[in-house]
Amino acid sequence: MTLQGKVAIITGAGAGIGKTTALRFAQEGAKLVLTDIQEDKVKETVQEITSAGGQAIAFRHDVSNEDNWKQVVDGAISRFGTIDVLFNNAGIYFIKPLADTTVDEFNRMLSINVTGVFLGMKHVMPVMAKQGKGSVINASSIAGLGGASGHAAYGASKGAVRIMTKDAAVEYAKAGVRVNSIHPAYINTAMGDYAVNTAQISEAELASRVAPMGRFGKVEEVAELVLFLASDASSYSTGSEFVIDGGATAM
Repeated sequence: MTLQGKVAIITGAGAGIGKTTALRFAQEGAKLVLTDIQEDKVKETVQEITSAGGQAIAFRHDVSNEDNWKQVVDGAISRFGTIDVLFNNAGIYFIKPLADTTVDEFNRMLSINVTGVFLGMKHVMPVMAKQGKGSVINASSIAGLGGASGHAAYGASKGAVRIMTKDAAVEYAKAGVRVNSIHPAYINTAMGDYAVNTAQISEAELASRVAPMGRFGKVEEVAELVLFLASDASSYSTGSEFVIDGGATAM
C-alpha cells in the first residue's frame, strides 16, 4: 500500500473531494486525521473508515482559526506520533459580480481559502521538517490560473494559494518537505451543483463550455491525483501546479 503507516491530515473531509480522498487514503494504509466545520459529516467519514478496519479520528475545525489548527496538529501527534501528509482541501465558493461583492464576503473567502491554507502549512510543515520529509497538497483551482466573470473573490483566493504553494516549496525544499497545488475545473460536488444552478443551464451544457472533454471531473479522479502527490511516487515534484480540468486551460 502506497501510504502504509503514513499519517495524513485532510481538511474538508466531510464530503466531496475531501471525503473521497480520505476513503482512498485509508485503502492505501494511511492513518487519518480528518477535519471539517461540519462535525457530524466528518464523523460519518471516520465511521466508514473505522468500520472497514482503518484508523481515523475526527475534529470539528474552522480552518481560519489558528487555535483550531493547533488542536488538530496536537491531536494528530498525540494519537499517531507525527504528520506525513497534509491535504489543505477545505474551501468555499461563490460566483458574484465584482461590484456586487461586499468586503465581508471577500474577506470571508480569503480567510477560509487562503488563511486556512497558510495556517495549515505554518503549523504542520515544521513538524514535517523535523523528520526530514513530508508532502503538502494545497487545493487551488483553474480559477487560480486564469480569469472568469464573477470569480474575482474566488480567483483571488486560489491565485494566492498557487503562489503561496511555490513560496513554501522553495523555503522547505532542503528540509525534505514537498508542497504542490492541484487545480481542478468543475467536479461532481456540491460546488459543481452550485455552478450549474447559478448558470441556469444543464451540467452537460456548462461542461461543454468549460472543458473540451465535455464533462465534469469525478471526485475519484481528483483523489487519485492527491494520492500520487501524497505518495513517494511524486518524490521529485515540489512547487508545481497539477491541473485536472478535462482540457479547460488548454483552450
